[in-house]
Order: sequence, then structure tokens, then C-alpha cells
Amino acid sequence: MREAAVYRNSIYVGILREAADKTYTFEYDALYRSDPNNPAVSLTMPKDQQFYNAPYLFPFFFNMLAEGVNRKMQVRQLQIDDNDHFGLLMATSSKDSIGAITVKEIEVNA
Repeated sequence: MREAAVYRNSIYVGILREAADKTYTFEYDALYRSDPNNPAVSLTMPKDQQFYNAPYLFPFFFNMLAEGVNRKMQVRQLQIDDNDHFGLLMATSSKDSIGAITVKEIEVNA
């Protein structure tokens, strides 16, 4: 299992998880979710639900990835498999992402 912390403008929003079978879960942090002033991470994942599950990386997070030549350059320089969307997201979305959302890898002890 791999995990990443999701932040919105440096405020902790929740955890994005990739299971060994390549299914995905997003879980809102209870404090973030309870504050009515905090917006949802995306329109497709409103705060009225704490957990979201999917058999693929959620489109909101997938769309944070580079495309075309930029993606090929990132994959080559970071030595990440082109099909490892979660790994690429963690490697490229922790600092200079476009928009308010950043995704930072959480080290999980095996």
C-alpha cells in the first residue's frame, strides 16, 4: 500500500491511498471535513461523504499529471514507470503543482 497526504493551500485535507491491487481510496480528514468554510477537494468528491473508493486513480488527481513530452521527460528523469500514475503524482505534485492542491508521499512501514 502507498499513501499520500493531500493538502489545499498547505491545509491538510486527507489521505489518498493505493492498495496492492491498484484500487484507490480517498479519505477526508475529520477536522477538515467538519469545517463548513473548507471546500471539497473536487466537485466529484464532495465533503458529505468521508470515504471514496475507485478501481482507478480518481480523475481529479489523474488530471494533475503532466501529458505528452513533459510527462515523458518526468518519467525518464525520475525513473518511474509510465503506467505508475500514483508514483508519478507523488513525485511531481508535492511542491509546484498548478492550483491549490499538493500531494505528498507518506512513508508506510511494511
